[in-house]
Amino acid sequence: MEFSPVLYRYIAGDMELAYLITQDGHVGLRMIPTSLAHELQDGNGFSENLVQLHIRGDHLPEGALNGCTLAWGASSWGFVYQNQSVESDNGITVIRTTLMNDRGHRAVHILTHREGARAVSVQTVFENGSEAPVTLELLTAFSLGGLTPFGGKGETDRMKLHRARSWWSAEGRMVTEVLEDMHLERSWTGHGGRVEKFGQIGSLPVRGYFPFAALEDTAAGATWAFQVGCPSSWQMELRRSADRLAISGGVADFDFGHWSKTLQPGDTLESPVAYLTVGTGGLDAVSQRLLDLHSTCDIMEGDALPVVFNEFCTTWGNPSEENIARILDKLRGRGVDYFVIDCGWFGNGNWVRDIGDWTLNESMFPSGLQTTVQRICDAGIKPGIWFEAENCAPGSRMSKRSELMLHRNGTPIFTGRYFLNLSLPEVRDYLRERVMDFLKEYGFRYIKIDYNDSIGVGCDHPDGLGEGLRQNMLATQDLFAELRREVPGLVIENCASGGHRLEPSMMELCDMASFSDAHECVHIPIIAANLHRLIAPSKSQIWAVLRKNDSLRRLNYSLVNTLLGVMCLSGDVYDLSDEQWSRVDRAIRFYKRYSPIIKRGVSSFYGVTNVSYLEPEGWQAVSRYDEETGETLLVVHTFGGRLPERVRIPVNAEAVADILCTEGNSVVLADGFAEVEIKANFEALAIALN
Repeated sequence: MEFSPVLYRYIAGDMELAYLITQDGHVGLRMIPTSLAHELQDGNGFSENLVQLHIRGDHLPEGALNGCTLAWGASSWGFVYQNQSVESDNGITVIRTTLMNDRGHRAVHILTHREGARAVSVQTVFENGSEAPVTLELLTAFSLGGLTPFGGKGETDRMKLHRARSWWSAEGRMVTEVLEDMHLERSWTGHGGRVEKFGQIGSLPVRGYFPFAALEDTAAGATWAFQVGCPSSWQMELRRSADRLAISGGVADFDFGHWSKTLQPGDTLESPVAYLTVGTGGLDAVSQRLLDLHSTCDIMEGDALPVVFNEFCTTWGNPSEENIARILDKLRGRGVDYFVIDCGWFGNGNWVRDIGDWTLNESMFPSGLQTTVQRICDAGIKPGIWFEAENCAPGSRMSKRSELMLHRNGTPIFTGRYFLNLSLPEVRDYLRERVMDFLKEYGFRYIKIDYNDSIGVGCDHPDGLGEGLRQNMLATQDLFAELRREVPGLVIENCASGGHRLEPSMMELCDMASFSDAHECVHIPIIAANLHRLIAPSKSQIWAVLRKNDSLRRLNYSLVNTLLGVMCLSGDVYDLSDEQWSRVDRAIRFYKRYSPIIKRGVSSFYGVTNVSYLEPEGWQAVSRYDEETGETLLVVHTFGGRLPERVRIPVNAEAVADILCTEGNSVVLADGFAEVEIKANFEALAIALN
């Protein structure tokens, strides 16, 4: 299908956004790097409708696609252009494009660009302007087609899809496939369709996959990247019909996530917000453009990042007045900003089964919790504490209140934990008393909110299980927002079995997040580096667990890991030798000096590794460059196997300012490269350059 004229063209930094309209009123969006505008080729398939949706009762997609997708059906094709508005104020431009069908339903596509940002946000708002109820089974947050607009008909191995896989303690693994390997090649006649649908079902939005994808046109040198901010079940779809390739994403639909929503006349429904960008270069360069829309950690003065101590890997769930006092004796004056009392401070000695009541374990804190909180403050450190507020365990009194739990098919959902129904006023009042009032009473400045299981496909709701899940997770986010309002200055850590809530909408509600539960693993730097493509490093809390039996090389390895995000210490702090403490103190000083680069910089990735996380081989380097100061932080790790004697890494620097290492490695700058000497397996170097 040939395009009718461009409806509106907008230049967003180095991106050109063109709204294209067909003769019959369908509107699509084309995004290209401005530097490649001269490479455009016409007639490469219709640029996907701005919005894909399905209204229950409408004809389903043809071409044997029913059951594979709810897009491309009669509902989507029924929406045509009505009007468009463009408003700019204080450096923010908002483009609203209204589509409408002949039944009075409106879909408003809202695109927002902030001056200087290398990405845009997109959201869809559906309005039922008819006089009858309507039930949606699909509503996309974004939909982009005409990929690629730079030609490529008949070419193979040209288009690549990048996705980020994720499981417990193994978050953010990037996988790349050419479309032919995914069996998304056109058919011999062009008839029929192909669909690759992926996503996550449940309340752990980063389980299986991150809500992220990137499509790379290797011939043109252009890459499109996408994120969806959704705390519940979500999906993305690649769809191909003949030479027409499209991608969309949003809440998991009825087929995939058992989601539907009935809207009465006058009702509206907002999709999640999606982030979109396009740029020249591959995955590593373009994925970070999305992070322009992510906030950074701003809890410290200036651009410094905090040092956190969490006692979990010191006491292993048995914090007490006595052992916290011993820990504080070792931390005083060492530059630690926050001390987090982790799980085990409550209940009657079996905290795993007591989650939910939030009553102090008085045998562990015989002088009361206030004594310990005061000791933390007296050490010049801000106190923090752990909660898993949305759940309760079977040993708690709260768990006996089944009417306050989420149900599926009339039965409380139980996975070793029950799930509180956060939409109930009684539940919210309970959490205000047990969590918010508790934080205020004791003067806590930091809360670690954990979440260690999934609701699954959903919970009972008049509109179905998927909508029940969506509503509950929106209530969770409202709880986070209320915490922020009710406890001014509170620092909120986002934790979910480590890194299973590292999606944009949750990250925006929190100051930082647990990057993973891989607390003592040699693959920590691999996970931490992968996350530079997905979340702001200044909000990615990396653990260094310090063990008394660690060699200085192993200790330094753990400490350098934290230079890939926010430093979090734990471990055998009251058993470390003076020599080991000297190494820790040196690392803290280095981190304090160069953490602004972590906050402001842009990352580049280098190295040669094998595919295993548990048995990694080879080496990796992350170079983070701060354009504002011209400084670079280069973080190098070696793993197992045979290693080169030296590695050469491109850098924009003239001098070595400081090196954090244990083997006396030489670093030479020449011809735009840092040549780094490698001396051992499983060693780490942090190199500051200017």
